[in-house]
Amino acid sequence: MPEAPRSPRDSSTRRTVTLPRPLPAQRTTWAVRAEQAVEYDVVLTSDLLDPANDTLAHAGTDPVLAPPARRCVVTERTVQRLYGDRLSAYFLAHGIDVRWLVLDPGEQNKTVEAVLRVVDTLDSHGIPRRREPVVAVGGGVLTDIVGFACSTYRRGLPHVRVPTTLIGLVDAGIGAKTGVNHGGSKNRLGSYFPPRCTLVDPAFLATLPPRHLSNGLAEILKIALVLDRPLFDLLETHGPLLRAERFQGASPQGAYAADETLRRAIGGMLAELEPNLWEDRLERAVDYGHSFSPVLEMRVLPALLHGEAVALDMALTTVIACDRGLLTTGQRDRVLAVAEALGLPVTHDACRPDLLEQALADTVRHRDGRQRLPLPTDIGSVRFVNDLTGDEVRSAAAFLRERGNSHA
Repeated sequence: MPEAPRSPRDSSTRRTVTLPRPLPAQRTTWAVRAEQAVEYDVVLTSDLLDPANDTLAHAGTDPVLAPPARRCVVTERTVQRLYGDRLSAYFLAHGIDVRWLVLDPGEQNKTVEAVLRVVDTLDSHGIPRRREPVVAVGGGVLTDIVGFACSTYRRGLPHVRVPTTLIGLVDAGIGAKTGVNHGGSKNRLGSYFPPRCTLVDPAFLATLPPRHLSNGLAEILKIALVLDRPLFDLLETHGPLLRAERFQGASPQGAYAADETLRRAIGGMLAELEPNLWEDRLERAVDYGHSFSPVLEMRVLPALLHGEAVALDMALTTVIACDRGLLTTGQRDRVLAVAEALGLPVTHDACRPDLLEQALADTVRHRDGRQRLPLPTDIGSVRFVNDLTGDEVRSAAAFLRERGNSHA
């Protein structure tokens, strides 16, 4: 006898169909929020290239694991000539196989093409994404190029900076920014990509030409003028000695001055950078000296080094601050005298009114439509203004030209 049809309520034949839950009609936007912890070390050290010192061999590696036996090391021709043999001997002593890339130095070579040369070297080296930190040994131009390449290659490779110039030790080598020049503009392409660590060894300064020592002293003077009056006093008292001894501490007084100056300069810069590493706030004290200088530097490249352009900017804004009553004439004259004692220019033929106005306009675009111009108030503190006029700039430039003529 045929089986009677079962009731739809009979659980043995009921099928449950789950339909997709409709999205709320009002949902058209999703907010994605994430945080990434950033931590890197800046280490003031000595005897970095002594094979008995394993700091460089282990830099940027996992402390729990044995350091990898390969490295890609990028340096520049001058550094290779002066330190290439010692670098090779160091890595050989630590059993590290090195793939070298040597780049041309100088701001005029800080280009996308240089970045691509680094990328091609990394590619041919078969570098893994995390285990073999790239090592950059050179000045600020070199560390910027390598940092930018590492930030783009496979969306991020660890790297280690070994700055060999004073400007690299106290400024370019210790921050998070990378960049290259493009279209005639300073650092128009770049990223925020800090190294695993920066190893600061003042011994490299022993071979630095006097002009390049002055170049770095400009960035130290910047920190002193807006953040650290005792540092300014150090430069005023010991600046010529620091240049003469190349920060090598050949005398007890020079050793004290070199150690204290480097510690205060590096510490002051990092204290200012750390809470605003990605420049969410565009009012930055360490932008002092960097309002007119980018355009000046690039327009007369390679006649001006970066620090020399910064010095011209600081001289100009020091005079403007004095004209506004933020500095006394005595303080103004002290600042200009210290800059000159450090071997820095305070005026230049490029400081024409038309170029200075163009430079300020470019800075306004860079700072999101406002001047945000740092001016020193007293020595060791700063104020930001947004109402600087062309007449003020022209007057300050004229004062410096006349002062230069009277000192000639």
